[in-house]
Amino acid sequence: MTAGATRTAPGVRLLQKVSSTRTFAKIAPHFIPAMDRAVHRLTRGKVILSAQLLPGVVLTARGAKSGLPRSTPLACMPEEETGTWLLIGSNFGRPGHPAWTGNLLAHPDAEISWKGRDIAVRARLLEGDERAAAWRAALNFWPPYATYQARIEREIRLFRLARRTT
Repeated sequence: MTAGATRTAPGVRLLQKVSSTRTFAKIAPHFIPAMDRAVHRLTRGKVILSAQLLPGVVLTARGAKSGLPRSTPLACMPEEETGTWLLIGSNFGRPGHPAWTGNLLAHPDAEISWKGRDIAVRARLLEGDERAAAWRAALNFWPPYATYQARIEREIRLFRLARRTT
């Protein structure tokens, strides 16, 4: 094994392969968020079913046009050393940015439900060298993001969420 490489369990490798398929990209957006919302509600914010595989949050941000609260279960990459979270707007490798990314661009102050706790956050779109470093970390964290990026023309948006103090 090379420096920095990690071992991946066979089940995780299989799931990464399946999640990289176009069929998964067509089906998953219809059932994963609905399932996550229901389980999150039933467990009073303590469980996100898909977070059993990847860490996850429920992001609540104001709608870009309506201003109304919009809650979206999302996989996230916790950055423990800085106490921040990275959100990857992959949209399962489908064309078009996911709606939640537009909401964060319009209204960066949001809230996440993280491990049963509600946390006020501010989102920042990553660009340039900072985005490049975060993208490398995201690919190391979940390699299928590379497949998602390869099949679309848009650049996948990356956001860093930091706790809001006010």
